[in-house]
Amino acid sequence: MEYFTTTSKASNRAADCIIVGVYDRGTLSAAAKDIDSASGGEIGKRVKNGDVSTKVGEAAVLNNVPGVRADRIVVAGLGKASKLDQAAFRKACAAAVGTVSKTKTRQIVNFLTLETVDSATPYYLARATAESIGDTLYRFTEMKSGKKPPVMPLKKVGIAIAKRGDAKRAELGARHGDAVNVGVSLAKDLGNLPGNVCTPGYLARTAQTLAKGNGKLSVKVLNESEMKRLGMHSLLSVTAGTAEPAKLIVMQYKGAASDAPVVLVGKGVTFDSGGISLKPGPAMDEMKFDMCGAAGVIGTMATVAALELPINLNVLVPAVENLPGGRATKPGDIVKSMSGQTIEILNTDAEGRLILCDAITYSRRFKPAAVIDVATLTGACVIALGKHHSGLMSYSDTLADEILAAGIQAGDRGWRLPLGEDYARQLSSNFADFANIGGREGGAITAGCFLGKFADGLDWAHLDIAGSAWHSGARKGATGRPVPMLAELLLKRAGALP
Repeated sequence: MEYFTTTSKASNRAADCIIVGVYDRGTLSAAAKDIDSASGGEIGKRVKNGDVSTKVGEAAVLNNVPGVRADRIVVAGLGKASKLDQAAFRKACAAAVGTVSKTKTRQIVNFLTLETVDSATPYYLARATAESIGDTLYRFTEMKSGKKPPVMPLKKVGIAIAKRGDAKRAELGARHGDAVNVGVSLAKDLGNLPGNVCTPGYLARTAQTLAKGNGKLSVKVLNESEMKRLGMHSLLSVTAGTAEPAKLIVMQYKGAASDAPVVLVGKGVTFDSGGISLKPGPAMDEMKFDMCGAAGVIGTMATVAALELPINLNVLVPAVENLPGGRATKPGDIVKSMSGQTIEILNTDAEGRLILCDAITYSRRFKPAAVIDVATLTGACVIALGKHHSGLMSYSDTLADEILAAGIQAGDRGWRLPLGEDYARQLSSNFADFANIGGREGGAITAGCFLGKFADGLDWAHLDIAGSAWHSGARKGATGRPVPMLAELLLKRAGALP
């Protein structure tokens, strides 16, 4: 996508489509006022007669507006001016683009970026514009036969700025947003693929393809024999019931000379039946999304590589299937993890933590600056936080605050949950060092406590994205989260933000 900035008046700008806004009670945005004046009050009339809504998330297309050079004017509802924050801004942009997504629009100019959006800078408004457009226009059609549905042939996106001095920051924001779209789209594609296509081997090949031609990015894939020699018996216990070989994918991006790397660990259960502790049938198809943690960290690597950030980043993906079978792990079995700690497996459907713990132990060899694991880990987190926030757990206030702040800036929010010995005691076992579950109470937290037992001495955080990684129902599909959150964190650590 090509991005540019403009200080032109909206009425003077030639484009296939221009986006302006209207607030509650018919108050027009700055650009909408300009067009209203040039057109003899056309927008004001449409607002009064109800053709144009002021509600955030709704937009209307006005064709052949007199007195302006653009072919189409999209008027997006902005709600109350006092409540126009970045979330509402993104929603308005998405609604505006959605209204013209089936047209042959090749160029859009967004004049909403001239509005006051809480404390957002031209950089973040341009970035939010790019990300909103990418998210709105994303389509997954890879598995459909026949003729593909038409896609808007958008080639250029303009960002309106108040003064020329804002141009560089806005252009940088758009470029960063476009790179975030690369990672988000890849994460969505991987999540949306069915389990018979997106296998552990497919994830490994995707990582290898991403590294081709990139001198800063290397990929190593460990097979089951190599993992067995390393003592990863916890990870291998999950894959015992399936014929599909497990993989440990190790991606290393070296963008800085000597800094310790940030390590992202992504849960890659490409299909989770629950194993012997079999899940109920309804909605089990959605367990193809149980690798969205892996998809998210691979997508984040794609964003970092596209921007060539001056940072060192390692991505670890333990990739497995969890199926019942004659050799499957049974409830009550005890396994030894790579760390040497033993685990009583009381429920084979609590499998994500069993693969992540060995990957976290493996991450120590890189002497990491920080380790963040990302996983669709617990239904309990969905009950606690719904689909809106990702659950965050860490023993480090500094790292937790850094991640939460990144999520706020990126419009990809997290919410911190507590960790502590009171919860960890729920994992007690009569027969092993601890069990893999701690009962119904605080299930998301006890899962975090389990992983924390393998992160001692590390600057570590855990993101539970079970609620935020995909939509169900009519909108069923992967969201690409938490790529925006992680990308923001890495952009800041790399010193790449204005």
